[in-house]
Amino acid sequence: MSSSCIMNEADPLYSSSIVNCVFNAFSAYTAILLNILTIHAMRKTSSLPKPLKTLLLSLAVSDLGVGLLAQPLYIVMMANRTYSTIMASMIITNLFITASFFLVVAISVDRFLAIHLHLRYQELVTHKRVVAVVISIWTLSVLFVPLKFYLKRYPVVMAVIFGICFIITGIIYSRMFFTARHHANQIQVLLIQVAQNSQIESAARKRKSAISMFYVYLVFLVCHLPAYCATVALLIQSPPSTALDGVYLYSLTLALFNSSLNPVIYGWKMRHIRHAMIDVLRNLFP
Repeated sequence: MSSSCIMNEADPLYSSSIVNCVFNAFSAYTAILLNILTIHAMRKTSSLPKPLKTLLLSLAVSDLGVGLLAQPLYIVMMANRTYSTIMASMIITNLFITASFFLVVAISVDRFLAIHLHLRYQELVTHKRVVAVVISIWTLSVLFVPLKFYLKRYPVVMAVIFGICFIITGIIYSRMFFTARHHANQIQVLLIQVAQNSQIESAARKRKSAISMFYVYLVFLVCHLPAYCATVALLIQSPPSTALDGVYLYSLTLALFNSSLNPVIYGWKMRHIRHAMIDVLRNLFP
C-alpha cells in the first residue's frame, strides 16, 4: 500500500508547488504547440543539411515529449505525491531531459566538425552516421532510467557525466567562436576574388549555423545549469533543507521550460525554418 501526500496549505512547499504547477501547465501547452509547428516546418525545409536537420528534429521530438508527458506528470506529482506519481514523473522527466542534454551536445559537436573539417565534413558526417548517433542517444537515455533504481551511486555518476559534458560543450563553443572570427577575416579577403564565391557562401552559411546553435546551447545552459547545481547541492547536503527543496522545484521547472524556448530560437535565428513556420501558419489561418 503506497502512502499519499496530497498538496495542502500546511505543506512548507505549498506556495512553491502552486506556482510551479501553474507555470508548467502554461509552458506544457506552449511546448506542445510550438514543437509540433517546428517539426512540421523542419520537415518542409529542404535547405538544412541532413545531419543537422536530423539532430534538430530529434531535439524537437524530445521537447514535444516534455510538453506531452513530462510536464503533466510533474504537475500530477506535485499535486498528489504518491509512490506511483513520483516514480512515473521521475522516469519520464529523466528520459527526456537526458535525451535533450545529449542531443544538444551532439549538435555542438556537429557544428564544430562542420566548421573545422570544411570539405571533409560531408564525407565523414553522413546522414546514416548521424541517425546511428541519434538512435544511440535515445537508447542510452532509456537505459539510464533503470540504472537510477539499481545503481547506488547513480546521482553521483550522472552529475560527473553531465559536468564533463558541460565542460566539453563550453570548450567546443569557445573554439567555434575563435574559428568563426578567423573565417570572418578570411571572407573579407576572399571577397576580393570573384572566383571564390562558393567558398564565401559556404563559410558564411556554416558561421551563421554555428551562431544559431550557440543560442540554442546558451539558453540550454541558462535553463539546465541551475537544476544541475541544485542536484549537486542535494547530494552534498543530507538531509536537504526545505529551502533547497524549493530551489530544486523551481530549477526543474526552468529546465522543462527550455522545451518551449528552443522553437522560438529556431524561428528567430534560422531564416529557412522561420519562413517554413510562417507558411504553415498561413495555411492554418489563411
